[in-house]
Amino acid sequence: MSQTVPSFTMGMEEEYLLVERQSRDLVTEVPDELMAECERRLKGRVSPEFLRCQIEVGTGVNDTLHGCRDELRELRRTVAEVVSDYGLSPVAASTHPFAAWTSQKHTDKERYNVLARDMQAVARRMIICAMHVHVGIDDDELRMDLMGQAAYFLPHLLALSTSSPFWRGENTGLKSYRLAVFDELPRTGLPEMFDSWAEYQRHLDIMVKAGLIEDASKIWWDVRPSARFPTLELRIPDVTPRLDDGICIAAIFVCVLRMLYRLKRNNQRWRRYSNMLVRENRWRAQRYGFDEGLVDFGRGELLPYSELLEELIDLIRPEAEEMGVLAEVTHAREIVRRGTSAHRQLQVYSEALAEGADRHAALQQVVDMLAGETLVGV
Repeated sequence: MSQTVPSFTMGMEEEYLLVERQSRDLVTEVPDELMAECERRLKGRVSPEFLRCQIEVGTGVNDTLHGCRDELRELRRTVAEVVSDYGLSPVAASTHPFAAWTSQKHTDKERYNVLARDMQAVARRMIICAMHVHVGIDDDELRMDLMGQAAYFLPHLLALSTSSPFWRGENTGLKSYRLAVFDELPRTGLPEMFDSWAEYQRHLDIMVKAGLIEDASKIWWDVRPSARFPTLELRIPDVTPRLDDGICIAAIFVCVLRMLYRLKRNNQRWRRYSNMLVRENRWRAQRYGFDEGLVDFGRGELLPYSELLEELIDLIRPEAEEMGVLAEVTHAREIVRRGTSAHRQLQVYSEALAEGADRHAALQQVVDMLAGETLVGV
């Protein structure tokens, strides 16, 4: 075990959709001047995404979660100000309620050109956005060990984040349809289980040597060792329109990692369950969010999510109090009380239909709600 306490520094990335204010549809062509102005004002913390209708922002390295929140406020606010001059609004949701992927074009960058060539229609469908949370863990072996244990909690985090119930104007019946789209790519889903960093590196080297991938950045697991930084990178959540919801999920993730490190220091560990079992909870979170509960594999029982959440809060309370993020962690209770973005989108849609709107007009009201919530608290 590493003799040095991990830094547990934090960084966050968010992807936004750019919608035309008048039509509420996704923009198909983004002027070069828009991205240039974002880059001028945000200095390396913004970049184009795979599709031209997307934009990605990323914080710097922060010692505290509060620093991430302050940066994300600035990033959301600045992007909104810049794109407003072009009649656009940023939407922090993982799918657009009615946009057609067939109308979209990918960004002309070498990495994205290769992705489009290799993945074909699978890549062209990806009008999806996510939130990523990086936690600094300098020791390679510790990073691999904690990744394997943390996988158990991934469905719990997904359930709190869901923001993608619609696809091409249809209610998919899933709270996170984004994962259904993303899982069409190879090397996605739950991380593989490795007993050491060397074992992981051997597998990676085989794939690189065979020409299957260029590097580890083409591994897109729900949580992974970052290819660029000495971090564990959480990738399973939908991006959340309400910033405080995303901060809550990040707070729980870093507290879970710190809790697992505490167990390790005490010569204990979290039981690692097979991907076959955890994948069932992942599907339940993708399909129902937290509405129908998750399985507690220790008990072998399906339990209400609210009960599991209280157990999780108690489990990580020492870390949350030490970090000063207990309020951010317990915000999860508020998410469960009022619902995720997916719940609110479905509610706005059904209420609009009940008031006489046609389906397209009802979906436009959903877009308006999402654009408004993206700037709540910003």
